Amino acid sequence: MIDAKHLTKTYGTKTAVDDLTFTVRPGQVTGFLGPNGAGKSTTMRMILGLDAPTSGTVTVAGQPYRDHPRPLQVVGALLEARAIHTSRTAYHHLLALATTHGIGAERVRQVLEQVGLTEVASKRAGGFSLGMGQRLGIATALLADPETLILDEPVNGLDPEGIRWIRDLLKGFAAEGRTVLVSSHLMSEMAVTAEHVLVLGRGRLLADLPMSELLAQAASDVVLVRTPGADELGKALAGIGATVSRTDVDALEVTGPSAGRIGDLARDLGISIHGLVPKQVSLEEAFMDMTRDDVEFHASAGSAA
Repeated sequence: MIDAKHLTKTYGTKTAVDDLTFTVRPGQVTGFLGPNGAGKSTTMRMILGLDAPTSGTVTVAGQPYRDHPRPLQVVGALLEARAIHTSRTAYHHLLALATTHGIGAERVRQVLEQVGLTEVASKRAGGFSLGMGQRLGIATALLADPETLILDEPVNGLDPEGIRWIRDLLKGFAAEGRTVLVSSHLMSEMAVTAEHVLVLGRGRLLADLPMSELLAQAASDVVLVRTPGADELGKALAGIGATVSRTDVDALEVTGPSAGRIGDLARDLGISIHGLVPKQVSLEEAFMDMTRDDVEFHASAGSAA
């Protein structure tokens, strides 16, 4: 379990992390979300003792990470996949780390197989592709069979098969009762991987809740309607104050009345309904809406020349 209390980090006059209090619990994948500059990486670095908090505390398994005598068995982390000795082979990179914790060569071979790098174990890591380097970083995190995983953008550079592999790995790890904190900008993947979410904006905690609750809170009041009587139903709905837009010859998007009221109105008018469902809100839409005022860098809306 990761437990942060009033965690704050300032650099001069800039506050990177602002009074964060949260708990990452075992048995579930917790997604760590936020725009660029939100403070996610700084928070992860403080969890791992790489940066000292200006104030507040953070513990892993009940004590600061640096106080654990065998830290790799407590936390496996991937913050920067390219933080490797480029002239070493994948095998010897892992073996050097294993030696510091009394881990044998057999475990090195096991994790190389687990991440799909057995065939390139004797190649120098400096020549690896982005995806291969990412797999080696994940192998490093798994090396000591830790109770907690902290991964920053683990799917970066992976192909679809690799992304699915990471998803299954994280879910399986959590299902064993272990703790998983994973940061990613790939919202579609977080939506199907994380069961709980922490959302940061400008260093502040914006949300700490189950994924299902986040999506429910952001639920749209738009109802999607399919009907051969789109013209007649659209006029009737506009007559009761609904906002109606035509999206296809037989499709309407209706804002205002509930799906039940729309169905009742269509029944009273004798109009057949072929589809009547609330519009689903994606994690990306919910995230963008929540962090709209906390984005530090905005792209221009103009087109390129």
